[in-house]
This record gives sequence, structure tokens and C-alpha cells, in this order.
Amino acid sequence: MYLYKEEIVIPQYPFEPDAATGNPLFRINRNDCVVNYKRSDFLIPHRKDYYFMAFVINGNSRHWIDMTPYDLKPDKFYFTVPHQIHLKEDAQPFTGIALSFHKDFLLSADNASLKDLPIIQNPQNGHELSLSADDLIFVEDILNKILTETQTKETWQSSMLSAYMKILLVYLSRLYKEQFKEQELGSDRVLLKKFLDKVEQTYTELHEVSAYADMLNISAGHLSEVVKEQSGKPAIAHIHERLILEAKRLLFHSDQAIKEIAFQLGFEDASYFNRFFKRLTTFTPAYYRNNFREMYH
Repeated sequence: MYLYKEEIVIPQYPFEPDAATGNPLFRINRNDCVVNYKRSDFLIPHRKDYYFMAFVINGNSRHWIDMTPYDLKPDKFYFTVPHQIHLKEDAQPFTGIALSFHKDFLLSADNASLKDLPIIQNPQNGHELSLSADDLIFVEDILNKILTETQTKETWQSSMLSAYMKILLVYLSRLYKEQFKEQELGSDRVLLKKFLDKVEQTYTELHEVSAYADMLNISAGHLSEVVKEQSGKPAIAHIHERLILEAKRLLFHSDQAIKEIAFQLGFEDASYFNRFFKRLTTFTPAYYRNNFREMYH
């Protein structure tokens, strides 16, 4: 596999509203043995600024999500969240149902609770769910109901769509917890969620627990204690893991200079970034790029 060689920030593709329904935040369509890919997008690492999901009945395309290759398989459900990196390597005819929705879809009063579901938060950076025979029937039925609802002009369409989406995403979240062995957390996770949201928003700017504690108007010690209790990991570990994940993505999918990646992640000193990366992964950034990328490409 060949990489996109220009030293630019990995592009982010915006959500495209559904031309048929006019919905600016939600889109669903059925594919029947059609290749719906733009050739110009092949082998170009990119992000989507929206959530994308696909129920696959038949298909065997090959693509990458972050640093993992996937061969599309029948009777699987695929999902991605906005910060993950996509790369299309090979496309074959695809049969199934694909849906996309902008993050603002989750901000409405009807959908506000959905943003905290595992399939949306995706703490394990997953992409593929296996479906049993019963799962296949249930998921396909709900998707068909959503597809039908978007094509009608009935009263309370938005409420019906939200109700169906809630059922779908809760069901998929149950599968997510089963298949990704998500660690059970305490029942009261309000502070943890606020902290993780802040990390996702500002991890390239703020690297210290104290900075996040100030944003949340609590002490660094209290934040560390609660985060450790509710997640099983210290607060600083969450910050470091997010930085390392993004560093690996950029090293793997781009040819940006290591010093540029360090600066992009908020490190003023490239040598410190090198030491930081090696301390958490046992490899230098250059070694990771030259060996792990070569191994898989």
C-alpha cells in the first residue's frame, strides 16, 4: 500500500446533507452491489467530521481505520467516530445499509442521551461488530424502519427517527460492551465524562492534570482520585494515551516531519516528544514510523 505523500494535515471531510430528504444532520441509504466510492479518495488518509455506520450483507472491500486493516465481511456492522482516520485501499461492490449523522444530531433534546453510549464514545477505538443470527434480524429490521421513516412525510417524523435511532444505538452498545470487554465503571461517572470530554477537546494544548482540574473548578488531587476510581486509570494516563494515539496516527498515515507532529500535539521541544513517545511505547517515533508502518504496508 502506498501512502499519500504530501506533508499536510490529514484532511477532514464534512458531512454532506441528504439530497433526497433535505435532512442536514442525518443520512441513510441502501446499497445493492454498487461501489459508492470516489476514486480520488483512494489511498488518502482522512477523517470524517461525522459518525458513519454500515450494516454489511455482502462485500469484501479493504480499508484501514487508524492503524488496523479491515477486510469487509458479510453479516458485520461497522462504525466509526469523527476522530478516527480512514483509508480506502480497495473497493468491491457492497450490499447493505449505510447511515451517517453529524455530531449536532446528538445535541437535540430527543437525542441528548445518545452521546454517552459506548458505540458513540467508542473508548476502545473499535470499528467492527459481529452479529449473530438474531442480531442480524433485529439490526436489519430497525435500519429498514429508519430508512422507511426518512422517506415519509408523516407528522412527528423527527421523533420517530430519534426513537428508532435510540433503539439501534442502545442495542449496538450492548454488543460493543460484550465484544470489546469494556471495563465496568462506577455508576456515577459525571466527572469522568466531563474530564474525558475536556481531554478530547484540548489534549493538544493541555498536557497536565492540573490544567484540566482548573477547567473543572476542582483540585488536581480530587480529579486524579475520582478519575482513578471511576476508570481504573490515573487522569494523567488518559491524557497520555490520547496523545500517543494521535501521534501513532500521524506517524502511520502521514509523512509530516516528526518535529511537526510534536508541535501539532503541543510539544514545543521535539526531543522531549521523542522521549515521551519512547517512554510510553518503548519505541522512538522514527522507529515506529519506519518499522511498524513498513510491516503493515
